[in-house]
Amino acid sequence: MATQKLRTVCNRDCPDACGLIATVVDGRLERLGGDPDHPVTRGFLCSRTAQFPARQNSPDRLTTPLLRDGSGFRAIPWKEALAFAAERLLAIRAESGPAAILHYRSGGSLGLVKSVVDLFFELLGPVTVKRGDVCSGAGDAAQEADFGDEESHDLFDLGNSKGILLWGKNPFVSSVHLLPLLRAAKARGARLVLIDPVRHRTATLADAYLAPRPGGDLALALGVAALLFETGRVVPGAASFCEGFDAFRSLALSKAPAGWAEEAGVAPDSLELLALTLCDRPCNIQVGWGMARRSNGSAIVRALDALGALTGNLGIPGGGVSYYFKRRGAFDTSFLASAPPRTLSEPLLGKQILEAEKPPVRAVWITAGNPVAMLPDSSTVARALETRELVVVVDSFLTDTARRAHLVLPTTTLVEDDDLLGAYGHHWLGASVPVVAPPPEVKGDLEIVQLLAAEIDRRTGACTGDGIAGKISGTAREWKQRLLRRVEPLGVSVERLEKEAVRNPLAGDVLFEGAVFPTPTGRMRLLSAVPPPPEDEPAFPLWLFSNSTEKAQCSQWAGPAPVVLEATCHPDAAPGLADGAEVLLESEIATLRVRLKLDPLQRRDLVLVPKGGHFDAGACANALVKARLTDAGEGAAYLDCRVRIRPT
Repeated sequence: MATQKLRTVCNRDCPDACGLIATVVDGRLERLGGDPDHPVTRGFLCSRTAQFPARQNSPDRLTTPLLRDGSGFRAIPWKEALAFAAERLLAIRAESGPAAILHYRSGGSLGLVKSVVDLFFELLGPVTVKRGDVCSGAGDAAQEADFGDEESHDLFDLGNSKGILLWGKNPFVSSVHLLPLLRAAKARGARLVLIDPVRHRTATLADAYLAPRPGGDLALALGVAALLFETGRVVPGAASFCEGFDAFRSLALSKAPAGWAEEAGVAPDSLELLALTLCDRPCNIQVGWGMARRSNGSAIVRALDALGALTGNLGIPGGGVSYYFKRRGAFDTSFLASAPPRTLSEPLLGKQILEAEKPPVRAVWITAGNPVAMLPDSSTVARALETRELVVVVDSFLTDTARRAHLVLPTTTLVEDDDLLGAYGHHWLGASVPVVAPPPEVKGDLEIVQLLAAEIDRRTGACTGDGIAGKISGTAREWKQRLLRRVEPLGVSVERLEKEAVRNPLAGDVLFEGAVFPTPTGRMRLLSAVPPPPEDEPAFPLWLFSNSTEKAQCSQWAGPAPVVLEATCHPDAAPGLADGAEVLLESEIATLRVRLKLDPLQRRDLVLVPKGGHFDAGACANALVKARLTDAGEGAAYLDCRVRIRPT
């Protein structure tokens, strides 16, 4: 029996892009562990990825192309699958133009070589693609508006921080490799403050915990700003490096600090705690991604950026407002140059597919995504796909989305993938390399579009080299080398990344040193106005939080997905109902059967369910969530969903 220990990198939608050590026995994945030599992974993994071997070896894994046959699917050979896809795509393009084809690529894999799939669809059309970002769009827009760029200090710069505000961030679930740095900071005397309406395990790590009302983060941040102005604690010179200083001051002082505290649902002395922590420089603000998933999400992040500026925590070691690391920043994707003829808003995707005209969307190709389960208003997304002439899904499992396809193409998993990775939780780069061979009829995303391009060229009579196939030719390794052109002269090669994680040489340690920003004026731009609050929904008194869990990676569960979702709330939010009872959780657009978990430590105005789930099993939180946009960046306002609980 041959046992190997092989190195690769995780490509799942997670900030850490962990270095992995795979234990492979006779060609079968038996175990995944953390790479002890990776400076961030440090030898341990989240429980989701540690349990991935069960998913890798699952009997439910797709191992051959599937073609819809009546109400079900039948297995077909690749030759037939490619011929079917090419014939239908070319017919639709000829009849309605390339904009009648939608390519939707999401974050089921964050590998950069998958950009070649985008290139294929540019050359085929260019086709319609999505715009916006359901996960981070509002926060991305906020920091780009404020700073002219979106980046973070080096992760290990937290070693210089005297205070750390974890604003809506739960590292025990969403950033596990941040935990050693937080514990080290606390051990040397740094103050950790958690701000989150949901009480979770991170509260046990923090020195102080604040639970504002859901959506009260903007009022809380403006209240702190008002207190800083009233007490003369704004750093000297802030007006010189901040555009819109007077307008922001007027906004903050439009209410007394106590008024803002009341609106935020916290005690007035909470503002003083935050002001003291921020003013005891350097202080870092770690912004959770949930902050941006509200109708005022961009304004919330901009208000947090403003607190960093007013207290002198920008441009200094140990400071900064960290929302996102530029995971694509090291890579050369200049081959993606064409502008699409049409875009559809990702948060409104189902509705906009149904309403698209001139031309209508007739075909949808889905790469690295499960939009039925993961986008808001799952029912409308499902209906949109069910009513298209052609839906092709590339996946490893028969997801809620794949079940609505006409053609399902089996692709490689994270341990079979050949790609490059950046991270959105740190600055280290890595190379994923196959540690096990895929099943014989399973192909990677790159190979799939290369084979499809060859079939299309054959049907259109394109000459070798002049067609699509010639323009996307090349092995995964050759595309890796092309993607590294910007940093290869700085010592970052494919060969080196296959041996070790390498820090992005284009990323600095501290952002905006000297309070100079990459804006047209060189000054930071402050928030000057706020959007109106979401409309009240008195019939639905509870705020729904559909949060990440330790058991699931988006819609990919480490074990069996629940048939009935667990809904956690304060006993007063479900009066007269017992712990463990099955009840109905209702929003304005849908109803789910859930099992209650009563927790007296939670706020009385919220209910917490797992993110993701399975739509067809009646256990998908996004079935409850209306499709609504954030105030900027075309993000999804997932956390503005209001619900009620009632007995079955």
